Amino acid sequence: MEKVTIIGAGLAGSEAAWQLARRGIPVELREMKPKKMSPAHHSEYFGELVCSNSLRSDQLENAVGLLKEELRRCGSLIMACAGEHRVEAGGALAVDRHAFAAAITEKIRSHPNITVVEGEVTEVPSEGNVILATGPLTSQALSEKIAKLFPDSKYLNFFDAAAPLVTFESIDMESAWFASRYDRGTPDYINCPLTREEYDAFWQELISAQEAEVHGFEDAGVFEGCMPVEVMARRGRDTLSYGPLKPVGLKDPKTGREPFAVVQLRKDNAQGSIYNMVGFQTHLKWPEQKRVFSMIPALKNAEYVRYGVMHRNTFLDSPRLLDRYYRVRGRKRLIFAGQITGVEGYVESTASGCLAALELARRLEGKTPVNFPQETAMGALALYISDQSVVNFQPMNINFGLIPPLGYRVKGKRNKNAELSKRALAALEALDLS
Repeated sequence: MEKVTIIGAGLAGSEAAWQLARRGIPVELREMKPKKMSPAHHSEYFGELVCSNSLRSDQLENAVGLLKEELRRCGSLIMACAGEHRVEAGGALAVDRHAFAAAITEKIRSHPNITVVEGEVTEVPSEGNVILATGPLTSQALSEKIAKLFPDSKYLNFFDAAAPLVTFESIDMESAWFASRYDRGTPDYINCPLTREEYDAFWQELISAQEAEVHGFEDAGVFEGCMPVEVMARRGRDTLSYGPLKPVGLKDPKTGREPFAVVQLRKDNAQGSIYNMVGFQTHLKWPEQKRVFSMIPALKNAEYVRYGVMHRNTFLDSPRLLDRYYRVRGRKRLIFAGQITGVEGYVESTASGCLAALELARRLEGKTPVNFPQETAMGALALYISDQSVVNFQPMNINFGLIPPLGYRVKGKRNKNAELSKRALAALEALDLS
């Protein structure tokens, strides 16, 4: 069987390698780590999570929950490893990031059909089937070569941000409490309340705090899905209290009432020794992060094991360049997967790698491609990024708006979404994924 070259061992590349290898197709997986690291990566492991340890909702009434279930039914390596190393986070699927990435790496390196080649790739291979899953932090040298593949097209950049991590033992639990919103699931979040006066003082310092220099960064160009907290704050005094700091469904046990605002912390590892500041992606200077975030009463003595960082994301103008199988139009041997295609989010990246590999495997086996219908989350996402009618293309998370309506009325949004998921899974079961 002809060898497939995959460049990049993030979630998309690792998933693609696994799907091909389990079908008996030899894979050469090229990964620049650990010889060269991107600004946002810190470990040598494949499938490293940068922004958050959460793979978001695990409920079928949510579109990303449906996407995860579809991946499980496709035999996803990433979903299997996530299930083995999950940590409690209410209705979300969160993982111990270190153990999760280590498990992916062990599975990939030990598979007899996968050969891992370390070192930076600076050229797009001129022959053979290639999946480019180099992610939003594609190295400068390779990024320039990819741009040359499409001289008449836009090759776009936006900036992404990661939230700070603090130690559990440094959190003042006298000023915080464990709970999940509306008491759903187990009480997995640490909730740090602020009064109106505390919030106003915090907001004032946040909007005037010094930012780290980021070349080319402008507020208007920030992608809404991962906006720095200080940029969001500058949109208005109460923007945060209606956004990541909203107190709805969180009653302070000391008062029995909802506070004015709440900063939530989520477990970042299985031991619960490190917590992530939910919604606090930032590119403030590190001393400023410590100064301003210490104004949150429960974090007045917080110990930071990682400050927030800002980094560049790169993606293609995919509707003009890629088809529904993530292949370059007119050059089927070249395939892209992951966030470089404009799918936004860890689960979406995994799905793109899975779908691209399934199509390539069937092509190499002389079979007809699997056309995931738009009723499925995987199909809806692939059809969105390849839809040439999309003019102002921007990265997109999976959402039910990409999936055709039911055609009949169902009372209640959650009930309607559950019906959409039921229909999607029935459509998936009808596909030949062998």
